[in-house]
Amino acid sequence: MCRSIKTLRPPFSDEVTEDDMRAAALQYVRKVSGFRAPAAHNAEAFDRAVEEITRSTAELLETLQVRGGASR
Repeated sequence: MCRSIKTLRPPFSDEVTEDDMRAAALQYVRKVSGFRAPAAHNAEAFDRAVEEITRSTAELLETLQVRGGASR
């Protein structure tokens, strides 16, 4: 699932922007919901999910402690 979402954490990515995190969140929500663009009656829930996942991603990346080399 979501194989084309790039890894955002160092050392795989040098600079992670808000746009990078939002793009990954949008791709995730699209995959999970099955909608590329939601119908008007689902737009609020869709957009809220993207924003929440973007915030969670930022929090995750801020708190991760990467030890050692570039292992996965």
